[in-house]
Amino acid sequence: MLEQDAAEPVASRRMWHVVITTAGPSMPPTIVKEALERLSERHQFLLSARYSDSRAEVRYWDESSDVRSVAARAFSLWSDYSELAALPPWEVVGLEVVERDAFHARATEGTATRSGVGLESGGVHPF
Repeated sequence: MLEQDAAEPVASRRMWHVVITTAGPSMPPTIVKEALERLSERHQFLLSARYSDSRAEVRYWDESSDVRSVAARAFSLWSDYSELAALPPWEVVGLEVVERDAFHARATEGTATRSGVGLESGGVHPF
């Protein structure tokens, strides 16, 4: 939940699972990890993050009545926090936004893993 539209009735809001993938020039993995840990401290809804020397993926929940609002906030998250968390100067190369019921249906079906990652949350870990 980043910013909620105050004009949205509470009943019309839905929860969305968001995965943002960024990539760019290679950096020392410890620098990337520390930046993601700072992001986690500042973005309280961050579930987990994974990283390598040239790629990072963050997962979190957001709340909104429509996917467009969630996607717009997701695209700006990396740049919005780049200076504050000293994030790598990478670009967003992937975005997945899935409504909560669809996310849980994937978990029930056993298809909620993506790129070998399960549903476990918490922490900053290497790929």
